[in-house]
Amino acid sequence: MYGTQAIFISKYHREQFENDVKMYGTQAALAFIYLFSLFENSRRDIRMIKRTLENFDISQICESGQCFRMMQRNGNVYSVIAAGRYLEVEQEGSECVFSCGEEEFENFWRGYFDLEKDYSFYISQIDPRDGYLKGAAQFGSGIRILRQELWEVIASFLISQQNNIVRIRRCINNICERYGEPKVNFRGEEYFAFPEPEALAHLPEDALKECNLGYRSKYVVRTAASIATGETNLENICRMPYGQAKEELLKLFGVGEKVADCICLMGLHHTQAFPVDTHIRQALDKHYKRGFPKRRYKGYEGILQQYIFYWELKNGGKAADAAKQARKKGA
Repeated sequence: MYGTQAIFISKYHREQFENDVKMYGTQAALAFIYLFSLFENSRRDIRMIKRTLENFDISQICESGQCFRMMQRNGNVYSVIAAGRYLEVEQEGSECVFSCGEEEFENFWRGYFDLEKDYSFYISQIDPRDGYLKGAAQFGSGIRILRQELWEVIASFLISQQNNIVRIRRCINNICERYGEPKVNFRGEEYFAFPEPEALAHLPEDALKECNLGYRSKYVVRTAASIATGETNLENICRMPYGQAKEELLKLFGVGEKVADCICLMGLHHTQAFPVDTHIRQALDKHYKRGFPKRRYKGYEGILQQYIFYWELKNGGKAADAAKQARKKGA
């Protein structure tokens, strides 16, 4: 029955096959080969689409601090979980391969990655005399502002307070594994959707400490309860302009100015929002003593904020030196 699957032994690894024969017998080992071959064939049937994209770098987006369920699988392959969906993106230069069909890409992922917008336009509008911002934008030119689900962004940035990206990802992964809906991706691997507010609303306020949230546990649980009971209406907030939406978000327990602006930018796509954390504050104090020129970049200052944040995050103290080099090139 399984003899014809022997051609897969080399892919399955001959040593593994021999060990399986010793442990389980020849028929069982061949059965494993058979199942492995089915899996390999199913992978060939996975729909993949290719796109050539400018100003898109999946590695930069992954490390930009706006999404915490995106990760590097291996080499230039990244995975992302969003709205219960699972996607892998493989990128070589501007050539990208997405592990989905045309319809799913056009109906969801194109919007999610904000591919309708020309980000080169925003970069081209930077004041040529601003060497620091020009350098930061060039360095992070593949970043795009994702269009994420509002509830997940609210919870994520409540968790982000006094935290780092690696730990935030771990906390969110813990919450998803414990309270999210289990799903299976095209590789046959289990993953978990982000839990709905109702899944967290009735928990004791300290329950999420078991997911390593610490004092932030009560922020997430209380906010989940506020949404689940209808006290906070996310659909209404989604329809509000930036100022009004921010005002509503500030009513949530644990949400301050910075977190509200992060939610507005990453969860509501209000690209005029300009979150100020320690990285941005350092950049402002060093390069914009009179304040960032928001009026010049009205409507997309949040996109430029991401370039600054990414540069400061990745380079830290090197920023000043890079600014000097950029000014020299522009001279």
